[in-house]
Amino acid sequence: MKLKFTKMHGAGNDFIVVDAINQQVDLSIDQWRRLADRRFGIGADQILVVERPTDAGVDFRYRIFNNDGGEVEQCGNGSRAFVRFVVDKGLTQARSIRVQTMSGIINPRLEDDGSVTVDMGAPRLVPADVPFDENGLAGMVQGDDTLWPLPVGDETVFVSVVSMGNPHAVQVVDDVDAAPVEETGPLIERHVRFPKRVNAGYLQVIDRHHIRLRVFERGAGETLACGTGACAAVVAGIRRGLLDSPVRVSARGGELSIAWAGPDQPVYLSGPAVSVFEGEVEI
Repeated sequence: MKLKFTKMHGAGNDFIVVDAINQQVDLSIDQWRRLADRRFGIGADQILVVERPTDAGVDFRYRIFNNDGGEVEQCGNGSRAFVRFVVDKGLTQARSIRVQTMSGIINPRLEDDGSVTVDMGAPRLVPADVPFDENGLAGMVQGDDTLWPLPVGDETVFVSVVSMGNPHAVQVVDDVDAAPVEETGPLIERHVRFPKRVNAGYLQVIDRHHIRLRVFERGAGETLACGTGACAAVVAGIRRGLLDSPVRVSARGGELSIAWAGPDQPVYLSGPAVSVFEGEVEI
């Protein structure tokens, strides 16, 4: 079987985007993993699949597979690539669409300057909803947030737990370049306190409207940018009293902009979505 695809990225977070409306797509976990492999396949952090919706009142269904082959709930940078793809391919004439994901409905919008803004919905902040097992732990209050002690290797780190449709553990560091992302990221990702694993964020505050961020993503490793990770980091920083909306997020692959008005309000993610090349691969 031959599969047509488009390679895209959002601030360096790269994707294989597949149209499953105009071609048949039914791949196994091993096949997804092979496609995402940077040596034996096309190479990507995530694979994004465009499908017809199964819910009424939405335009598309959006599925996400990490490069380990596992399907996940949400991908913020991917959602921007998604709307750029469906507009460029003529699958819709609308510049604002409603998209069904595993974690709920999102509303991405193509802006006049070519960037994409996504209404990511309100963050979930109750530990059980992340999900995070807080039983037996004594959290430390900072501002409106609770910092949870997490034994990692020989040390204890304090994290904010946030769900943006997928789970995040955010810690503040003095210098993201010196942060032990490759060493502690995998330990946090698979920590027993996170039953569905977690994305590990390392946040450096530059000023009240600017941060630097690195994220070790669940099932993908460290990526050059993480949209939901940027949202979670800004929410955590605002709740801790360290940041004010809007916030510019400097990731290793580019710049994102996050706006959040506070509890029960949606988080807005803005940034680039770029097509790199198109191709066809034999499965």
